[in-house]
Amino acid sequence: MIGYLLRRVLTAIPVMGAVALFVFLLLRLTPGDPAAVLAGDNASPEHLAHIRASLGLDEPLYVQFFTWINHLLHADLGVSLISNVPVLSMIGDRVEPSIAIALFTIIVAIVVAVPLGVIAAWQHGTWIDRCVMGLSVLGFSVPGFVLGYVLIQLFAIDLRWLPVQGFKSLSGGFGPFLERMILPTMTLSFVYVALIARMTRAAMLDVLGDDYIRTARAKGISETAVLLRHGLRNAAVPVITVIGSGFALLISGVVVVESVFNLPGIGRLTVDAVLARDYPVIQAMILLTSLIYVSVNLLVDVAYTLLDPRIRY
Repeated sequence: MIGYLLRRVLTAIPVMGAVALFVFLLLRLTPGDPAAVLAGDNASPEHLAHIRASLGLDEPLYVQFFTWINHLLHADLGVSLISNVPVLSMIGDRVEPSIAIALFTIIVAIVVAVPLGVIAAWQHGTWIDRCVMGLSVLGFSVPGFVLGYVLIQLFAIDLRWLPVQGFKSLSGGFGPFLERMILPTMTLSFVYVALIARMTRAAMLDVLGDDYIRTARAKGISETAVLLRHGLRNAAVPVITVIGSGFALLISGVVVVESVFNLPGIGRLTVDAVLARDYPVIQAMILLTSLIYVSVNLLVDVAYTLLDPRIRY
């Protein structure tokens, strides 16, 4: 197991290096000049040249790249070109809402979607199965911002059960924090539930017709044990795969949810940085997103080996 994990970690290092190079070149070679954004529309050429020199933008690309990599290796993500605040500090101030939404969404999606998928496969062809599949189609079809505004109208404006927008830190009390997490979590988890439930149903249908399932039933094992111990365990590999790959939907959906519910998370920070061409912030956020993907894939691979030891070899 240790050797397998070491191989996976070593494989991730060149991936992150390639991502870093791609991000650096993509931002530098696209049209636009951050110095012009800082200086304003009426800046003189001398003023623009002074700003580029102070930011190091007048250096050759390879010098800028290696300077940036050297700072990364020393845990220095740079300073925002717009606010002149360290990028690491900006991310630290914005990371709590995004992490909270992500964790709540994952927990809710798994707790709701996996049982739905198992039940739909068990009741294949019945009205229960059709209802679960209809819910999955609806989850993929409704845009996140539309669902968010519908939930705001229903639960915040009409019923007045929950706050409309905003965020309260966990340090200010669990009650206010939870109140402002419910609607964003419901909005973001809807499509995630649809994705996991659909994959769980398909994976369970593949295994429920196998010989060992019929043997387990012939031995008189309870249907619950057959479904969970024999069925779901052997169908778990594709389910775990879709949970991991679903982070793509989760990360992209956070931007929309944070905008709809006015949450000061890293999604809005990324959008603001892109609009302002704030190179250090954009680079840091893309690298952070890539690191999350690599870490999730590593965790998925570890889960594979626990479910099926043959994968290690």
